[in-house]
Amino acid sequence: MENEIPNTRKKIGYDSGAALMAEGPQGLHEHIAEKIEKALGHAVPHMDIRFSNLSVTADIVVVDDSGSKYELPTIPNAIKKAFVGPKKRIVRKEILKDISGVFTPGKITLLLGQPGSGKSSLLKMLSGRFPIEKNITVEGHISFNNIQREHIIKRLPQFVAYVNQRDKHFPMLTVKETLQFAHSFCGSTMSKHDEDLLKHGSEQENQEALEAAKALFAHYPDVILQQLGLQNCQETIVGDAMTRGISGGERKRVTTGEMEFGMKYVSLMDEISTGLDSAATYDIISTQRSIAHKLHKNVVIALLQPSPEVFSLFDDVMIMNEGQLMYHGPCSEVEGYFSGLGFSCPPGRDIADYLLDLGTSEQYRYQVHHPVKQPRSASEFAEAFRRSSIHQNMLRALEAPHDQELLRCADENMNAMPMFSQSFVDSTLTLLRRQLMITYRNKPFIFGRILMVTVMGLLYCTIFYDFDPTQVSVVLGVVFSSVMFVSMGQSSQIATYMADREIFYKQRGANFFRTGSYVLANSASQIPLALGETVIFGALVYWLCGFEAEVSLFLIFEIVLFFTNLAMGMWFFFLSSVGPNANVVTPLGMCSILVFVIFAGFIVTKDQIPDYLIWAHWISPMSWSVKALSINQYRSDSMDVCVYDDIDYCTKYGMTMGEYYLDLFGIDTEKSWVVYGMIYTASIYVVFMFLSYLGLEYLRYETPENVDVSEKPIEDESYRMIETPKNTGSAGTTDEYVMDLEANAHEKNFVPVTVAFQDLHYFVPDPHNPKESLELLKGINGFAVPGSITALMGSSGAGKTTLMDVIAGRKTGGKITGKILLNGYEANDLAIRRCTGYCEQMDVHSEAATIREALTFSSFLRQDASISDQKKYESVDECIELLGLEDIADQIIRGSSVEQMKRLTIGVELAAQPSVIFLDEPTSGLDARSAKLIMDGVRKVADSGRTIICTIHQPSSEVFYLFDSLLLLKRGGETVFYGDLGADCCNLISYFESIPGVASLPLGYNPATWMLECIGAGVSNSAADGMDFVSYFKNSPLSEALHNNLAKEGITTPSPNLPEMVFADKRAASSATQMKFVVTRWFQMYWRTPSYNLTRMILALFLALVFGLVFVDADYASYTGLNSGVGMVYMAALFQAMMTFQSILPLACAERASYYRERASQTYNALWYFVGSTLAEIPYCFCSGFLFTIVFYPMVGFTDFWVGVVFWLAISLLVLMQVYLGMMFAYAMPSEEVAAIIGLLFNTVFM
Repeated sequence: MENEIPNTRKKIGYDSGAALMAEGPQGLHEHIAEKIEKALGHAVPHMDIRFSNLSVTADIVVVDDSGSKYELPTIPNAIKKAFVGPKKRIVRKEILKDISGVFTPGKITLLLGQPGSGKSSLLKMLSGRFPIEKNITVEGHISFNNIQREHIIKRLPQFVAYVNQRDKHFPMLTVKETLQFAHSFCGSTMSKHDEDLLKHGSEQENQEALEAAKALFAHYPDVILQQLGLQNCQETIVGDAMTRGISGGERKRVTTGEMEFGMKYVSLMDEISTGLDSAATYDIISTQRSIAHKLHKNVVIALLQPSPEVFSLFDDVMIMNEGQLMYHGPCSEVEGYFSGLGFSCPPGRDIADYLLDLGTSEQYRYQVHHPVKQPRSASEFAEAFRRSSIHQNMLRALEAPHDQELLRCADENMNAMPMFSQSFVDSTLTLLRRQLMITYRNKPFIFGRILMVTVMGLLYCTIFYDFDPTQVSVVLGVVFSSVMFVSMGQSSQIATYMADREIFYKQRGANFFRTGSYVLANSASQIPLALGETVIFGALVYWLCGFEAEVSLFLIFEIVLFFTNLAMGMWFFFLSSVGPNANVVTPLGMCSILVFVIFAGFIVTKDQIPDYLIWAHWISPMSWSVKALSINQYRSDSMDVCVYDDIDYCTKYGMTMGEYYLDLFGIDTEKSWVVYGMIYTASIYVVFMFLSYLGLEYLRYETPENVDVSEKPIEDESYRMIETPKNTGSAGTTDEYVMDLEANAHEKNFVPVTVAFQDLHYFVPDPHNPKESLELLKGINGFAVPGSITALMGSSGAGKTTLMDVIAGRKTGGKITGKILLNGYEANDLAIRRCTGYCEQMDVHSEAATIREALTFSSFLRQDASISDQKKYESVDECIELLGLEDIADQIIRGSSVEQMKRLTIGVELAAQPSVIFLDEPTSGLDARSAKLIMDGVRKVADSGRTIICTIHQPSSEVFYLFDSLLLLKRGGETVFYGDLGADCCNLISYFESIPGVASLPLGYNPATWMLECIGAGVSNSAADGMDFVSYFKNSPLSEALHNNLAKEGITTPSPNLPEMVFADKRAASSATQMKFVVTRWFQMYWRTPSYNLTRMILALFLALVFGLVFVDADYASYTGLNSGVGMVYMAALFQAMMTFQSILPLACAERASYYRERASQTYNALWYFVGSTLAEIPYCFCSGFLFTIVFYPMVGFTDFWVGVVFWLAISLLVLMQVYLGMMFAYAMPSEEVAAIIGLLFNTVFM
């Protein structure tokens, strides 16, 4: 394709990103390098990385009791582990083992390795992102341009960019905004130091270089958008699992683009091609190669499934296995090196796939006769490499003196580089702008908060309208309730704070900004909303409830509420910065509010609090607010008098009316406490801010939970189960296996179905102009027959997933025209849902089930009720065997690897015995070996007589050859190819090679990548400019053959030999079966989720102890004692309820995702989901109520047994009601955040 570029070459301009990219990425890099190097008088600054004898080990606690290895995490097991766990020993796990190497500037290096090989750990170590915990030991040396890593560790991100595997972004920002903010943080203008360096050429050369550099800085976000092919979606929000945004492939490119800013010398990229089509991957890697070669950048990229043409773009390759180095040297020598060890890459096998298989159980297929014994384990390969000449050359490079250019770069650029590109003030203002943008785009959240404060304000002023100041309990009750309301309102932010924290970790790790700037900007962004809430709520309550009508007193009332609002918001921000996850932080937040509330001085007056707990009264922000607002009211001029309502308080009680009523509640009476209250709440706001800073700066929760640290991963053996049976001694093993499956096909309880679609169009409203429509699919035709796998391919945005969603009946919005047929009969929604299985790209499952239980659940609920239980169990066993899940079948789903989850997703659909299976990106996120194993399993499924339609992005040649036919779409949703692929894709290749202007398939090239490049599917989109592939296909014999085939019986017209897919019932299973399985799953989930149930049991005991200690010597004979006793019972009930409400939200929202997937395939009636969730809670609610009662009831001096039983029942039923309320809001509201706000409003109304 490159040879066509000069014909349309335009001159590079400086007005915009498009003008800079006029000659493509390579042209731009050449232009910039030429201009800059002339002005510098030497090469562009660059950096080498040298590491010698690098070892990373982790001390891991393992249990000696192998029998409990797969013990399910039930509540008893969790308790047993906590108290009487099995004998433990510390095992030293080697993550990296004695690795040495040199990454040279001006080169692009490919990093290959199986999952768990240590490649991500190496990249993290080199970039300074590896989390160094107490149990981690690091040995060896790492240097950058002869400067040791330790000396520049804090400034390292300014030189070394690191692209993480995970795509974490703010969902409400657009693609362009995400990149622009990254650009701002990393320096959007040239520094004075950089300008001064461009003065070593002639005056004209210096001026030209300065102009070029300034233009690049000014338009760099647009340049990145063009280089990554993100122009079409730049104004679309990024989105996430709950918010619709850009596609997964586009999100992955945003992750890459975000770390391209700052003109770094080194780029370390981890799995940047996940979800991208192979042509886009080729273009992006090609751009990185150009950056390395032209701008002398040091680029290291770890890829999962690089095709041969992508592999050929790299200069060097590093291969890792089990933390050891198997090879590190030129790509051109790698085949020869392993050939010398007795291995040969067979024709048609992708080179990267071959290299990844070495050192694993798969290497037997590459062994050739060799006089010396071939290495088998990773350590043997590492030892062989250490003896090689390539390793000796690398050692010489490692020990060689540094080039003068590198030392000059260290002196001129590295030493002068500040830790952050932006100043503290600029960085804080940029963060504040971003935070305000994110906050105020969340319309449901804003409206929810405003509605909540308005309703509550109106409610308070309606109930307590124009109160009598002498009814002190009412006045102080309003004051206390107002303070509590503004305090608790902030708890709904926890979910947001926790989600934002992951993005903070990534961007702080890249030195985008200081932690102090982030905390300051985050707190400042809350001020407008807090001010608005306080003004609305405060004005309604103050003036209509009858507080003293003085403007100065009203302003004090508002200021105190405002500071309380901010202080409590910052308290929850602090908890979110130090807590491990939302399941802990949410109930902890409610518990902390409980402590603040109890000791606020209203429910339990100050003189009633035991001496050993009085400290809690003085640290509670709410106690200072309540005191300040009470004194503000009662020491006002009209109440700080002797005679009020004809009663002389001075004569009768020796104090003024205001002092008397304050004294009744043990509140200090000096007016100075009002000022102290404001100072304290403002101060505690600052203290919480500082504590949040410390938490975010020094604490990291980046390691995933539930990681398997056993010395030999489970998957190794299970991989072997999924291999396509190979020909060994007995001829025709594969054939016999397939024939066996086919022979039993009639027993498998499915009817073979041909899927056809004719003239499909799909329209959606244009987001920029709602009256207009966008046509996403334009007259698509095709069919898929039983026993075949049909691939849907095309570039990102071509409409592959959209087409599959339309065929599978998953599109609820928009307008669909055309026909979808099953066995020649027009399909209805029920027929499609009942006879098809849909494997989504996201692996969503009920995570507390075991793998076997998930398959059994699908088998019993989605196979017809007429089929015997025995056959359903047999189909489950068949799925487990077919997908190689035997070793992990009884393992809980929670914590499974990506590859295991992908196999489970396919298995769940397969267990339903559908006639048709739709697979959306089944290999996305998997390494080449896992992808081949998954697709081998899919091939077996197709061979059993099912019809499979599959979207796929980056198939290796081997995987691509498994497909029978292909439907290829170009951007805009138009067909450019449909037909059988033929043996080794010969039909596809001959078709494209017959098109005028299309170059022949190069030797060893992957046909899947080649065809995408032919149609211009990469990010540059230049190849297809001169050719209309859509028209060419419409006029081709292939199109004619397609229409002839469509006209056949059983495809678009009924056939007497093929049945119509008619279903009498909406769901396959009987109501009794649905109830049994759904309700059982709920009970199992609760039993196996101790993080939820044990937490609330422990918190119930904690609440009981807190209340019990406060009221242990309570005197219920006095007015204040009785008042406190009533308040105590009220608060005990309220907080048990509120805590339970908050705790259920994350669980219910997480479980909801799997319900939506199961509902789409009519697995069960929503009634049984409701019944299951309802019944499962009952024993736990009554149990937590019982634990609370047996501690609290006797401690506070209550003695009557039967009253105690009634108390237990009342508390338990209240808690149960709150759980059901929480479930209702979790299922009814769009997000957990909105559910928390609406629930808080609801609860506060009925408090």
